[in-house]
Amino acid sequence: MAMMGPMMMGMTAGSMIGHLSRRSFGQYDLPVPRRANDDLMVIPANFETFASEWSIPADDLRLWVCAQEIAMHSVLRIPHVRATVEEFLSAYAAGFEPDPNALEDRLGSMEFDMSDPSSMSGMQSMFGDPELLLGAIQSQAQRDMLPKFEALIAAMVGYVDHIVDAVGSSLLSNTTMISEAVRRRRVEADDSDRFVERLFGLELTQATYDRGAAFVDGIVERAGNDGLVRLWESERTLPTPAELEAPGLWLARIELPD
Repeated sequence: MAMMGPMMMGMTAGSMIGHLSRRSFGQYDLPVPRRANDDLMVIPANFETFASEWSIPADDLRLWVCAQEIAMHSVLRIPHVRATVEEFLSAYAAGFEPDPNALEDRLGSMEFDMSDPSSMSGMQSMFGDPELLLGAIQSQAQRDMLPKFEALIAAMVGYVDHIVDAVGSSLLSNTTMISEAVRRRRVEADDSDRFVERLFGLELTQATYDRGAAFVDGIVERAGNDGLVRLWESERTLPTPAELEAPGLWLARIELPD
């Protein structure tokens, strides 16, 4: 039973990452660093299907997706941002603590009949339950480190959305429609998508995007785009969880001498 947790997590993660590859538009659907070069990858078949479903001109969506990928890449290639995210991911991965008792309790509460297809279906469903697996292995240490990382991720996605909207508005007549469709899609993710996010310590919910957008809008209202670019100036200028809710405090702090 002690080996059951890691085995189940590995099997489920593999299956769900495969699912994500059939849904992603590009390499930055999850805002985590990739190889340290300037090669960008997109998955045309995925977003062309989406364009057809939403009656969006395919060329317009291609441009929008490329703008989004380039904007996220420009942030994650900044050395101190990349290092901060990679350090968190390493620490988070090291913090998993399998709890075989939780899995054993769940298994013990179910009755399995090898001759009953419905019973076997229930077992398969349990093995694919992200909440069960992650609830059993996510440690308190991991939960403690999430607020700081969530603040950084919210700021990143808010910044990228701001840049993409600005680029789209200057190049496309229907950027508002595309943005609304894509952003609705990303927050309507199913359990498979959420499981992969949580493996990396991410919670890309509507609240995350809303917090990021409000933070970025607050900076631009107070200091314009010149103030916004200071977000990535150094590790010191990355926002804290409290500052994400109060962009004025962030602006005041970064003006203080080191």
